[in-house]
Amino acid sequence: MPLVVDCAQTAGILSLDAEKLGLAALCFTGHKGLFGPQGIGGILWKPDFAEKTEWFVEGGTGSFSHLELQPDTMPDKFEAGTPNLPGIAGLLAALDWMEETGIENIRRREESLGALLLEGLLTLPGVQLSGRKTMDGRLPVFAVNFEGRDNGILAARLSDEWGIETRPGLHCAPLAHKTLGTFPGGALRLSPGWFSTVDEIRKTVDALKAVLAS
Repeated sequence: MPLVVDCAQTAGILSLDAEKLGLAALCFTGHKGLFGPQGIGGILWKPDFAEKTEWFVEGGTGSFSHLELQPDTMPDKFEAGTPNLPGIAGLLAALDWMEETGIENIRRREESLGALLLEGLLTLPGVQLSGRKTMDGRLPVFAVNFEGRDNGILAARLSDEWGIETRPGLHCAPLAHKTLGTFPGGALRLSPGWFSTVDEIRKTVDALKAVLAS
């Protein structure tokens, strides 16, 4: 059974070796842990799995214009139409910056900020945190609910009243929320990153306290 892994939340944060993991394909997006622009991502294919997989988008490749069907050669087989060159350039610049900054340095800073946010979240009344209550074995991405509160309304108030952006709902992963027991309402997701500050983390906790109290 081919194993295909979605690394949208882990690419650039965790060390991943597709060959050691025995993956048929590894899918990633560029705009999260890789710091790239939106609209760019990729798939790392195991060659024999790529050969067996049918193309899923058709259109001119410019490389085999005499063919009426999508070519079988890689990467043309899965790259129909005009490539997103600005997105590719942006992702390349982001990867260069990550290499210069150091992935381990980025990870340590994000984990430190995540630990501070987690500590604050656990002090809030009625908080229901999905996953572990320590940073041991988890990423600085937190899905929370608050008893009797609509996470969509909480997100809107955090944005409108405090200028803090969070993500409510099912996060494009309804099956994950069914597993967590948070379907169909989903959760409120908070995820500090490299450019977040300690003051912003504290402001977020204070903002949640104020919103929950009113």
